[in-house]
Amino acid sequence: MTSATAEQPSNPPSAWPCCGHGTTAEDPVGCRGIRVPGHTACLAHLTANNRTNYLTHLVPGADIDHRGTPFSEDLLAQLLVALHDPATGRPRLGQARFDGATFTDAAWFEETIFGNVSFRTASFTGTAGFARTTFTGEAEFDWVTFNNVASFGGAIFTGNAWFRMTAFSGPVQFPGTTFASNATFSGARFKSAPWLGPLACGNEMRLDLAVFEAPITMAIATQQLSLRRTRWASAAALRLRYAQVDLAGAVMEYPVTVAAEQVPFTGLEADMLSEEVLASQDSGVRVINLSGVDAAHLALTDIDLSECRFAGAVHLDQIHMDGRTAFAHPPIGWHRRGLLPLRWSRRRTLAEEHHWRAHRAHQRTPLTGQPRSLRNWRTGPHHPDPNLTPGPEDAAALYRQLRKAFEDAKNEPGAADFYYGEMEMRRHDHVGTTPSERKLLWGYWLLSGYGLRSSRALGWLAAAMLVTVVLLMGFGLPKDSPKLEAIGTMPRDGGKVSFELDKADPQNPTEKRFTSERFEKALNVTLTSVVFRSSGQDLTTAGTYIEMASRVSEPILLGLAFLAVRNRVKR
Repeated sequence: MTSATAEQPSNPPSAWPCCGHGTTAEDPVGCRGIRVPGHTACLAHLTANNRTNYLTHLVPGADIDHRGTPFSEDLLAQLLVALHDPATGRPRLGQARFDGATFTDAAWFEETIFGNVSFRTASFTGTAGFARTTFTGEAEFDWVTFNNVASFGGAIFTGNAWFRMTAFSGPVQFPGTTFASNATFSGARFKSAPWLGPLACGNEMRLDLAVFEAPITMAIATQQLSLRRTRWASAAALRLRYAQVDLAGAVMEYPVTVAAEQVPFTGLEADMLSEEVLASQDSGVRVINLSGVDAAHLALTDIDLSECRFAGAVHLDQIHMDGRTAFAHPPIGWHRRGLLPLRWSRRRTLAEEHHWRAHRAHQRTPLTGQPRSLRNWRTGPHHPDPNLTPGPEDAAALYRQLRKAFEDAKNEPGAADFYYGEMEMRRHDHVGTTPSERKLLWGYWLLSGYGLRSSRALGWLAAAMLVTVVLLMGFGLPKDSPKLEAIGTMPRDGGKVSFELDKADPQNPTEKRFTSERFEKALNVTLTSVVFRSSGQDLTTAGTYIEMASRVSEPILLGLAFLAVRNRVKR
């Protein structure tokens, strides 16, 4: 592909020998039409005999050059009749040049077969009819002005199609159109087009810097769709298939909806739009870049955001995400950190976290064409440059904004995952998080996964209870239950007898500490401690302290487990 916008066209009279018909003092150049070979006038200003002679000698597939020529509807019809191919029943042109030509009436090129063709800087005053036209080579419409209807319904573009800086003042019709290669509309202006498509593009469709001034619905099936710095001055609905969409820097003044279409589009005459040029691709839609976008007016439906870069976007807390919105997940399987095995918990993650972790783990960038391993973090586009890779402080802010968007949409599981991601990034942030706060986050993560991993909290609770039981059996339960002793004094002269009750100190056992009977007692003490109750069991001094520690720590772990369950359900 070339640059996003076409170069400003040069002055046509300096590019070819002009006809010069109708020169005046105000217009010393006159007619800008290129001279017909062997003559001093353009096709429009040839004498009748000379024009007939020229057209008679044309054959189907001939190369023609009519740059700057003014065409009436009748003159264009005469030219296409002269190029009519009896074998196909259609006009057939070789290399055709209509740069700077003006079509003052309706221009009917319907069902024409072009080789390489250029309409650069041409102007269409009436309807421009290219329905069911076949372009077998490159087709260039850069800087063209369509003042009325531009109809390309059912057209087939075999080579690259260029519509850079083209002005569509009227409706634009591309139903059932197929671009086998690239279609470039960079810098184009759509003033009153209610529809763009349905169309299919086999490679990349570029609408960078395009301007849509009226409400529009776009129905596009393409491998890649570039909408960088596109401006929507009115509402828009993008219904897409197959596309990998880049929206970096797009300006949305009104609501813009990007939705994945589940079934093929309907083309001309209610027929299904042919998707042969995309048959080998996944029909899902992926948005890969929202950098620089004000997301307050953006709504995404059934979109894959697993590779989307959010860094640089604003108002992400107001973005709308509906349907089957997909995000990336951490690497699968078991991994090793030093001597410790680890396994990443399943959750939704942002591409920015993947890029930072891949940089931190010193991962290699996959080779071109090499499939991405699900056991690794995804590398970013600037990997391994640390200056261009978002850090944990950036990812935490993104998680925080998107969590708010999920909460507003009542998507509790999504909000929970993004809260977990925010806490993870804060735990690793050495810029915006203080050391003491990081230590607290480490403990919160270790004990319960930030209050979202009930299995982790229950595991710690079970471990703490087991330790408590073992300690009580070994040191906390006395050898025998102490018995009460009553000591009384009998007065000599009769009267009341007074007794003094006392209990012997519990004694630590010297043998048979781990018996079923002692296990039952220790378990009873431990279970009652979990709910802040005292078992009433006689304990040794060590057992008393063990029970006190149990009554403080284990209810906390139980509470974290309940909190994790509640957060996973409610968030």
